[in-house]
Amino acid sequence: AKTMASILPRLTVPEALEVTKIFSVSGQLPRGTALITRRPFRSPHHTASPVSLVGGGTYPRPGEVSLSHRGILFLDEFPEFSRNVLENLRQPLEDGLITISRAQGSLEFPARFTLIAAMNPCPCGNATDPEKACSCSPANIIKYQRKISGPILDRIDLHVEVPRIKFEKLNEVYQGEASASIRERVSRARAVQVQRFTGLTTVTNSEMGSVEIKNFCFLDTPSLELMKSAVSRFYLSARAYYRIIKVARTIADLEESPQICPQHIAEAIQYRFKTE
Repeated sequence: AKTMASILPRLTVPEALEVTKIFSVSGQLPRGTALITRRPFRSPHHTASPVSLVGGGTYPRPGEVSLSHRGILFLDEFPEFSRNVLENLRQPLEDGLITISRAQGSLEFPARFTLIAAMNPCPCGNATDPEKACSCSPANIIKYQRKISGPILDRIDLHVEVPRIKFEKLNEVYQGEASASIRERVSRARAVQVQRFTGLTTVTNSEMGSVEIKNFCFLDTPSLELMKSAVSRFYLSARAYYRIIKVARTIADLEESPQICPQHIAEAIQYRFKTE
């Protein structure tokens, strides 16, 4: 998860100012630092309280969701967080901000982050392992997975299953694409989005609402038929429908394609949670 930060575009000056203000208000601005120039990476423990995650207190201060603004919030052992903590993620995942209400009034802190959540398929971790037997009962597996509510899952766009790495693979020298090369592609895609939304408050594809999606995400007939089939087969919500289109638009941008094609829609659909 930490390597994710290395492929993200560098903070723009307005973004750096936003992040620096948040850290300053929270009292966590490093001594001698005038401007934070690196995207934040936050990884709170699963015992974190709702206040530490979303912010609050007698004199409200930003929590982890705001401290990860314009960066990455990594939640390992996702189901081990309390249900109350996880449900507090709904607003920032949807709106990119968090509202803290008190008797005297309410405060809003920015919270537009990339969430990376990791979890085992079951309490023992072996439910999907083809070689190691799972010691959990079906009831325990269902109970464990249901700790993550449907509305939270609906707000997570990419679901990827990572199999156990075999011993032989551990000793192989893997020559993958360098982070700098990936970041270059991501930066080009981000530049396309900046140009696309010139004159609007929207900055990235993820921030698009239904109006922007209709204006900037034209789907041809084959793509529409594919979406229609997916909605019917997987009973997708309206939120999932729009999120799939936004992911497809981003995939097209990464491939430097001006048009969303059926293969972009198909790839975005396959990232949705398998039980949908």
